[in-house]
Amino acid sequence: MVCLPGVYRPQADTLLLATAMRREGIRAGMDVLDLCTGSGALALHAARLGARVTAVDISRRAVVSARLNTALAGLPVRVRRGDLLRALPGRTFDAVVSNPPYVPAPGLAVPRHRAGRSWDAGLDGRLILDRICADACAALRPGGLLLLVQSGLSRPEETVDRLSGAGLHVSVTDRVMIPFGPVTRGRSAWLRARGLLPARLDREELVVIRARKE
Repeated sequence: MVCLPGVYRPQADTLLLATAMRREGIRAGMDVLDLCTGSGALALHAARLGARVTAVDISRRAVVSARLNTALAGLPVRVRRGDLLRALPGRTFDAVVSNPPYVPAPGLAVPRHRAGRSWDAGLDGRLILDRICADACAALRPGGLLLLVQSGLSRPEETVDRLSGAGLHVSVTDRVMIPFGPVTRGRSAWLRARGLLPARLDREELVVIRARKE
């Protein structure tokens, strides 16, 4: 995969969500949106499963990377630059998938440039997650599906509550523990000081949240 500097490279969370997409029946004839596409890995996975795919990212470098990877793969993914669902006002989809920034980080705002933009999401890791939760229902067609991956450090239970409050039927379908990556490892002392990380724990839980619109 082509990943310009500052663009998130596919990792364990990417693979976990890709596995869920296949299991949940992403297939030909479906219109799929990949939010926070990064390198475009999940968008390309959906395209290989036969779906019609639109990919969105706010990062110019991510958009360039995703377009290059789409061209190299020879797959018809539409890549748009924009701010989450504001990039596609009024559009609805059969499925929305997202591996958004979700790592708690010092500072109240998402970084504007390069390093950190792909993973940092404010003091509680929820700056992007909460916006997706607020807008996802309107972007789904009847019977539509949201698949979202996040860290246990950014309170999956709150994601479940917010999506349920928006009228979706929600469950956690996958949980896996992985060793800390360099970002989490580098700020583990700060995470422990904020009470987000138990003492001596050196692994992070990833979860996939599934939400269905009736």
